[in-house]
Amino acid sequence: MARSILGHNLDSIQPDGTVLPSPGEAPRPDEPGHIAYALGEYYRATGEASLKGFDLIDLTARCVTAQMFTEPAAENGLAYASLGLLCFGPSKERNPVWERLVEETQQRIDKQLLHRSDYDNHWQAFNIAKAVARYSFGLSKKDETSRLIERMVDRINQTSSNGFFDDAADGVGGNFSLYGVLTFVFIRSALQLHANSGVRDRKLPTLRTYAEKYIKVMPDLVRSDGLGWSFGRAAGVYGQMHCISLILQGLRDGWIADDQKPKYFDLLRRLFFFFYQTYLDQEHGCVDLRDAERTAYPKHTTRMANFDAARYLCQWSRLAKAVQMPAGVPRIDQPRPTGRFVIFDKSNRKEQGLFLYRDTESGLHFQIPLVSCGTKAYADALTFPHCPGIFDWPNNTYLPIMLPELTFGENVTVPAFYGKNCVTGLGLRNSFFFRYDQPELITTKENIIRGLGSAKVQWTFTGSKIQCEFAYTVKQQITLDKFRYVLAIAAPHSKYHVAGSLMLGQQGHRCNVIKDDFQATWLDTEVVTNDPNYRTNYGKIHYLQYLVRDHPLIMRPGNTYRLIVSFDPDIAHAES
Repeated sequence: MARSILGHNLDSIQPDGTVLPSPGEAPRPDEPGHIAYALGEYYRATGEASLKGFDLIDLTARCVTAQMFTEPAAENGLAYASLGLLCFGPSKERNPVWERLVEETQQRIDKQLLHRSDYDNHWQAFNIAKAVARYSFGLSKKDETSRLIERMVDRINQTSSNGFFDDAADGVGGNFSLYGVLTFVFIRSALQLHANSGVRDRKLPTLRTYAEKYIKVMPDLVRSDGLGWSFGRAAGVYGQMHCISLILQGLRDGWIADDQKPKYFDLLRRLFFFFYQTYLDQEHGCVDLRDAERTAYPKHTTRMANFDAARYLCQWSRLAKAVQMPAGVPRIDQPRPTGRFVIFDKSNRKEQGLFLYRDTESGLHFQIPLVSCGTKAYADALTFPHCPGIFDWPNNTYLPIMLPELTFGENVTVPAFYGKNCVTGLGLRNSFFFRYDQPELITTKENIIRGLGSAKVQWTFTGSKIQCEFAYTVKQQITLDKFRYVLAIAAPHSKYHVAGSLMLGQQGHRCNVIKDDFQATWLDTEVVTNDPNYRTNYGKIHYLQYLVRDHPLIMRPGNTYRLIVSFDPDIAHAES
């Protein structure tokens, strides 16, 4: 597969090492680095220096050169390019790519890798990779890898009470996203290339302490059809690839107990099958992210995704040999209905986490994130059940999906981003509940408004039936200018989907408004089939249903204003 993907994309590399973007897309400044790393991993996995008539050594040298002279410097690209160089050997004297570089480029690499910076988000992983390359190439006698890893770990402990990675951004804090998985996968890959294996062995226990937390979430996160991490703008194909890499690395390093291995082997099969069926164009043998029916995170270009997929496939092929996956289908126990809240951070200021629910009888399985979006509110990480095929949302677009949006003057509020008193447990008739408070309302820009009002939220799940209750109180008389609540109805991709994956049947969500103290009304269904702004990572949104009150409501202290909505979705399964 890696050969096929590279074979279809190598001709996009220009003579100067830059990349010709796919139609309708713009190039990224770090793409040459991604390509160099992909070619390096292919060389490491196969030992082949040419592919389909292309000289891979020459192409890598061109891409490394282009990346080193990119202005302003793209540090993520520098990290990828330097690891790509390391794949061809840590000794400069015996590295075939280094020998192809002109002296000016070699000096530039020295200068760029010696430039030190510091980050408190996932870019710190790129700093660590630069430190690995700096020492391994002999450009610095001092190895800073360990110190940088410890600095990153200290920041994890400062921003998460439970050891999860906060991809620090503006806003209320606690931007717990897929980039946490990427960070550990990337650092582990970089350590594998470190010239001093002793450093790797010393830092692996530290990495394990934190990466293991994500590994333990995977059995409750991965859907039966293989869908992996599905919330946040950067999910989609990377939500599959990062999760596969993390599990394979955990198996290789012995971080998964023997009695748990059959369960994780099964997860890998499902994750990979979903990746293969949903994002790989089998006819042409390349990764397909965007078309008339779906979209992706704008920063994930088609070229970058193709070269990243090729790199990952090469890494997976090596890791799969190391972990010796058993032939045939492993025996695993039938999963039970579960409702679990994974705590990301719990402090007196805020609580954040991820509620995971699975109903085995209907196959309903979703993720409710209670996390920051970093002041840029998009539907992708709002606090509602994320279940592609059943409860969908538009990618890269803000809409208050399955959440009441209350507008007070210039303040647009939704009950998302943070909570207090988060509680989950068993209710009546074997139901699961998840509830949290918001002592102060928060805007879509993640500004907490002191003294305005508060909200209490409770989600209740009984089999495939869902009920959500939102209760608002205000602290002084105030005018509510507008109220909105939105449902999106989508369909899986007509071509790229897994047989048997979840989708809505003819009767849809079977939504019922049980109580509405805001006295909103349903508008005519808005058809957005042909609107390119309403696509998901997995398929197309066809209809939006708005529950709206567009005239003022005077809210008084002492009153509780409730919205209670129930769903009994008609669950069907996509055909092959």
